[in-house]
Amino acid sequence: MAQAKKTQGEMTVREAGRKGGETTAERHGHEFYEEIGRKGGVKVRDEYGVQFYEEIGHKGGQKVRDLIEEGKRAMGSSQTPSKRSK
Repeated sequence: MAQAKKTQGEMTVREAGRKGGETTAERHGHEFYEEIGRKGGVKVRDEYGVQFYEEIGHKGGQKVRDLIEEGKRAMGSSQTPSKRSK
C-alpha cells in the first residue's frame, strides 16, 4: 500500500474517515448503528427477497468449510474432528 503524503495541517482520507466515524459514534451511540443496520437489512430483504439471504448464507458456510479443510491440510492433519453427541 502506498504511503500517503501530506503537508502540515492536512490529513489523509483514512484519517478523515476514522475521525468522522469516531465523531458519529460519540454523537449517536450504539443504538444508531443497530437501527441503520436493521433498516439496511429490511431494504435488502424487500429488494432481493429471503432467498438471497439463504444463498449468501450457504456460500458463507461453504467458504468456512473450505477454509477449515485448508487449515487442516496446512497443519498436516487429515483427521476430521469427531462429532459431538447430542
